[in-house]
Amino acid sequence: MMTRWIPVFATTLALAGCGSAGQLKPAKGDTLPVAPYGARATPTPAQLLTPTTQQRPTRSDELLKNSTERRPDDFDLPPN
Repeated sequence: MMTRWIPVFATTLALAGCGSAGQLKPAKGDTLPVAPYGARATPTPAQLLTPTTQQRPTRSDELLKNSTERRPDDFDLPPN
């Protein structure tokens, strides 16, 4: 009898997680964090959630297009 309720419970739980997300706001009575040291203004929630290029760098998949021979290295000496 209990095994029939497991799929119903799982479906209800899955649908409960599909709620719509609105704009992020601080909880009632709370404020946004203070401005970082040296910043002129307090960042908005959207600015705080947008990753910078340092946090999420772009990929450089530049392939070698022209092969060139290395120039001789004067310091590439054999071991003593």
